Amino acid sequence: MKTKQQPTKEIRLGSIKAALWKNDTEAGVRYNVTFSRLYRDGDSWKSTDSFGRDDLLLLGKVADQAHSWICSQNGIPEENQNRAAATRNGDER
Repeated sequence: MKTKQQPTKEIRLGSIKAALWKNDTEAGVRYNVTFSRLYRDGDSWKSTDSFGRDDLLLLGKVADQAHSWICSQNGIPEENQNRAAATRNGDER
């Protein structure tokens, strides 16, 4: 029986969670992120990838922390993280 892969890192603020997944490629290490919202349904906890209006600011904060963690793993100093992201997205000014 195959063991379920676990994320490399999880970041959680309140009910919003980011799972960071490490992928080894020929070009080097890449990270992907999945986001979920945890909620209770009776006595059990469930998760969804749907977010309401009131979840969006917290989702943004979790996404920012995930981005910072990935940059730190790739050796990008914090002060250069936004410039590195802009360059990758073709937004360099």
